[in-house]
Amino acid sequence: MNRIVTSISLSLDGFFEGPDQDIDWHTVDEEVHQHFNDYFRTMGGFVEGRVTYELMEEFWPTADQDPDNEGPMAEFAGIWRDMPKFVFSRTLESVGPNATLLHEVDPEQVRGLRDAASGDLAVGGADLLESFRQADLIDEYRIYIHPVILGRGRPFFRDTEERQMLRLMETRTFGNGVVLLRYETVRAG
Repeated sequence: MNRIVTSISLSLDGFFEGPDQDIDWHTVDEEVHQHFNDYFRTMGGFVEGRVTYELMEEFWPTADQDPDNEGPMAEFAGIWRDMPKFVFSRTLESVGPNATLLHEVDPEQVRGLRDAASGDLAVGGADLLESFRQADLIDEYRIYIHPVILGRGRPFFRDTEERQMLRLMETRTFGNGVVLLRYETVRAG
């Protein structure tokens, strides 16, 4: 059965963005980027919020046309273009090629997209992830801890009244100090 998986890069102190929405502290070298490519290539689709989609769509469709982008970066451009995308937005009126626009997070509709996909769905975007988490739609968390303490920024996990139990599935340490912690959601019953 397909799963809904999130991949997020965090600082050691739990921030996914720095104080000015910066992510230049991400330590993505060729090894980490190739890991992302190998993983994302197996997905059945990208599920994104508006902000993430617009940032990705601005750069990746033509990234492999820039001679400065080679190796894993150029390779990811093709993965991005070819992958079906589901974009959740209340404000967008249209989306680009190979993308479907959705306006509200309907858990049954999301499960239907998951079940119909050719593989797992990779969900991204902080606000969308929070909506998915609250609706108990996240099956797996792939947390990439980068070797930096930011001190302040935007935390990934928001306050909640509900405790969510997770089961460790995998750990991996990359040569540049990034550590992958891969967890699956533990559901009652």
